[in-house]
Amino acid sequence: MIVVAGEALIDLVPDGPGGDGGLPALLPRCGGGPYNTALALGRLGTATAFCSRVSADAFGEALLGGLRVAGVDLSLVQRGPEPTTLAVAAVGADGSAGYGFYADGTADRLFALPDALPDGTEALCLGTCSLVLEPGASAYEALLRRESRRGVFTLLDPNIRPGIVPDADAYRARFRSWLPYVSLLKVSAEDAAWLGGDITGWLAAGPAAVVVTRGGEGMSVHTRSGGAYEVPAHRVDVADTIGAGDTVNAALLHRLAALGALGHTALTALDGAAWHAILAFAARAAAVTCSRPGAEPPYAAELGEEGR
Repeated sequence: MIVVAGEALIDLVPDGPGGDGGLPALLPRCGGGPYNTALALGRLGTATAFCSRVSADAFGEALLGGLRVAGVDLSLVQRGPEPTTLAVAAVGADGSAGYGFYADGTADRLFALPDALPDGTEALCLGTCSLVLEPGASAYEALLRRESRRGVFTLLDPNIRPGIVPDADAYRARFRSWLPYVSLLKVSAEDAAWLGGDITGWLAAGPAAVVVTRGGEGMSVHTRSGGAYEVPAHRVDVADTIGAGDTVNAALLHRLAALGALGHTALTALDGAAWHAILAFAARAAAVTCSRPGAEPPYAAELGEEGR
């Protein structure tokens, strides 16, 4: 089983251009980086559990409903009466999305460290707002450290939202402190630049590999052994890019699980041909997500035999 830990929220996505007042109507969509990753893994057919704290309001029920349909295990989900976090998306002409967050006093910020993850947990994926917003951020950080020490494969996607980071330098230092507990680091090119861009230093600190996504320019991987491999983006008509990076996370984990490579040593042993196949699969999966509005990752059947 792969456990995805982090926030579930509601994206408010513009429904076309603005009206006479200049403001577009906003459509609620289930979202949040970790939520999208769990949803994508479930749709790809990978045994997945979601670990979070979700509101008992109507939005929270809708979020959990989407995961249930995808076959995601919800036994690690905590519930609370506080409202669901809202993220208001602004979509650019090229489909890229920016966000404003309404997160004060919301349910996911009160996440508490679970006693244990399910038996058979092979990997843990974390990232985005959940590692910024306290007090939940400290609980997620403790989960990362604890499970890494137990030998669980870990994927970190910081997915930086600068508007919610109260102290950029303090966050960058905290990010570096996580690296010894990370097996695979996935960053966008923008995140990498914001974090300092020291891929060589990051690899030396812990991860066996760093995957960098570059939107329409494709993605690459840098390995601790010195390998560097890249693939082009899969071309589609882009509706928006919401959830594309989260889909990449899921596709990477799905393919690594199929290869039996959810381990530090196994990941280090992957050669260029394996990495090209893994990245190409992730690029195709992300392209499907980009081809439709909101975070709607692909099902296995949309990507070929059993999603492989």
